[in-house]
Formats: sequence, C-alpha cells, structure tokens
Amino acid sequence: MASSRFQRVLERVPDPFLFVLLLTLVTGLLALGQERVGPSQVLDAWGSGLGGLLAFTSQIALTLLLAHALAHTDAMAALLRFVARLPRTPVMAYAVVSLGTSVLSLAAWSLGLAGGALLAQAMAREGAVRGWRLDYPLLVAAAYGGFVVWHMGYSGSAPLFMATAGQPLVARFGVVPLTETILTPWNLGLAGLLALAMAALAARLAPAEPVLFTPKADLAGSEAPQAPRLSLGEGPLLTGLFALLLGGFLLRQLLVHEQGVDLNWVNWSFLTLGLALARSPNHYAALITEAGRSLGPVLLQYPFYAGIMGIMVGTGLAEGLAAFCVARASEATLGFWAFLAGGVLNFFIPSGGGQWVVQGPIFLAAAETLGTPLPEVIMGVAYGDQWSNLIQPFWTVPLLAIAGLPLQSVLRYSVIMFLCSGVLLGLAMLALGVWGSP
Repeated sequence: MASSRFQRVLERVPDPFLFVLLLTLVTGLLALGQERVGPSQVLDAWGSGLGGLLAFTSQIALTLLLAHALAHTDAMAALLRFVARLPRTPVMAYAVVSLGTSVLSLAAWSLGLAGGALLAQAMAREGAVRGWRLDYPLLVAAAYGGFVVWHMGYSGSAPLFMATAGQPLVARFGVVPLTETILTPWNLGLAGLLALAMAALAARLAPAEPVLFTPKADLAGSEAPQAPRLSLGEGPLLTGLFALLLGGFLLRQLLVHEQGVDLNWVNWSFLTLGLALARSPNHYAALITEAGRSLGPVLLQYPFYAGIMGIMVGTGLAEGLAAFCVARASEATLGFWAFLAGGVLNFFIPSGGGQWVVQGPIFLAAAETLGTPLPEVIMGVAYGDQWSNLIQPFWTVPLLAIAGLPLQSVLRYSVIMFLCSGVLLGLAMLALGVWGSP
C-alpha cells in the first residue's frame, strides 16, 4: 500500500525542464522572503545570472560529447561488453553496473555519467542474450547510484579548487593539497565503502516484474559508413598524430608547468584517448555527431540554473543558508553542517565549483574560528554536493538522454539510494569531526 502511494507521488514529479522552471519560481519566492529584497532585485539577479554558466555550459557540452564518443570507440565498447559478461546471476548484474560506474566516476564525473549509461545498456543486452529478465530502469539507476562517489575522486571540484595555486581563496586560506583531501585514507576508504553500499543496495532493489530494455543502436558505432581507406580521413594516421600531440601537451602541463588538473584538462584527456582509439578522423567525427543527439536538454536547462544561481548569490539567499548552518555548528560538527548545507544548496546551484565559490569562504572562515581542519569542511561540502545529485534532475539529464528513459522511472530507485547514502555520509562526517582523521 505504502509502495503504491510512493509510486503515485513519483509519477507526479515533473520532468527535468519543468522542474527547473518551478525551482526558479520557488527560489524567487524564497528570496522575496528576505528583508530588503524586492521583486525588481530578484528579477535583475535572475536575468543577470542567465549567462553566468555559459563558459561552464560549453565545457560540460564538450565533456559529454567527448566522453560519449570515447565510450563508443571500439576498444571502450569492447571493455564495456567484457564488464557486462562478469555477473553470474541477474542480481549481480545491478551490482556490477553500480561498481563499474563508481570506478568511472572516480576517474571523472563526466565519464561516470556517459559510461555508466552505456554500461547499463551493455548489461541489458547481455542479460537479454542470457535470457535474464533484468529491469532496465534499475540498471540505469544503479549506474546513477554508482555516480554518487564522483566528488571523492579525480574531478572533485572543491578539492581541486583548493589545491590550485592562484585560486581566489588562496591568499587567506592557502593551498590545501590533494593529499589532505581526495588522497587521504579516510576519503578513499569511505569512497570504497559507499561504492560497495550502493552496489549492494542496487542488487537488493531488483523488482519482481522488470521493465525490459528495448535495444537501439549498437554500442561501438560500428554502423558508421565505411569508405575506401585511401584518404587521410579514413585511416588512423591523423587521429594518432593528434593524440600524440595532445598527450604530450597534457603531460607538459602536468609535469613541466605543474598546472593542476581542471575540467579543461579532463576534456583534452578524453579527446586524446578518443582520437587514439578511433578508427579514423571520419569515424571520430561520426561518433561526435551521434553524441550530439543528447545535448539539447542540457543546453536548454543550464541557463535557467544559472539564473537560479544568480538569485541565490545576488540576493544573499545562499550566504544566508550557509550562515544559518555555521551558526549551529561546533568544532566537531562543522563538517557535518557543511555536508547538509552542500546537499541543500546543490538543488539551487548544481555546479560543484560554483557552489564552492559561494559556500566555501563562509565555512572556511568558520573552520578557522572554531578550529576545525580545513579538509573536513572541503570534503563535507563535496560529499553534500554529490549526495543530493541522486534526486537533483540537473545531472540526470545527460544520463537519461543516453539511456532513453524518463526521470520518473529512475527516481523511484534513486530516492532510496539518496536516503541510504545520506545516512552513511552523514555518520561519516560526524565520526570524522569527533574522532578526527585516522
């Protein structure tokens, strides 16, 4: 009975674009509830903020294109099929998708989204061959559940921001190296524990009446037209050459110039691998063209989220929420409150970097006052950001565009994953505050 009511509630959840429109109105009303904030101020903050994510939007669009193309190269598609053959039982299929996505997400969040959706499809195909009745929405939800660890790894926005010399907060708080955040034993151990917990939960949620996968195009894009291999466009010479050039540049940036890893570096590393694994320039261009089919919903929504960020920042609403949490924190609980504030703010500012720019200075200043180690606050915000992604439609858009599913079909599982991961991460932050890092 309770399950059917829960399902009816989820069926009323709006699609991602409608959600962002309603969220814009809610944010505006919340801003109007503050003192000395009028309708004209909210309107100006919203309109001025619409273009605030244009650079980020282009980076994200490129990330999705390059990650999607990389995942569709012959070598990566073969790797995904190999992983899809690992489970020995239908229940284990959900766990393997979740764990595989966690590994990809720790490497880079964008690869986790694109690769996770494709791994779910590969698993569904393999299950059909074996005669398993796998629930396709749960396979996709398992991939999204595995994505929850992304901020603990290679592309974590807040840790990378604080580890980069020259960032705006370094003058006051100094550089916080990755060895004190992402690369600590407690973060890596918690990432492994969370990944295993999400995999076990995905296996536990297997339904009695599954929704089966409807196959579409082949993974590797092998249906791309094959022309005679006489021109430069039909051989691997140029793609291999530019893969070497880009790879050499990236290594120089990292080792010689000692520049930190950022989203651009991640994008160019995807481009390097994609070029190296593509059959030819024409083949790679065809993969990029196919990847572009999923970009429309992303490009449509991001300006509205930028407008929401404009309201949150321009009217002081974000600072007020962060200050509310800080006022209730102690030395031992500041990291926990950073986690909660990060989870809430993520609904309104679903950009890890943008959220940190707003929330970070307030919590770092509080950490100095209360004596809380800075890494606890940084990772607390990171954990909150990745946690509420599980019920924030912003990041489901590229995943669902690749998977070909509506939001509601995945949300009925990801809500449960959100609750369970929230308990685990919240307890971890409280334990870290009380007993310190191991």
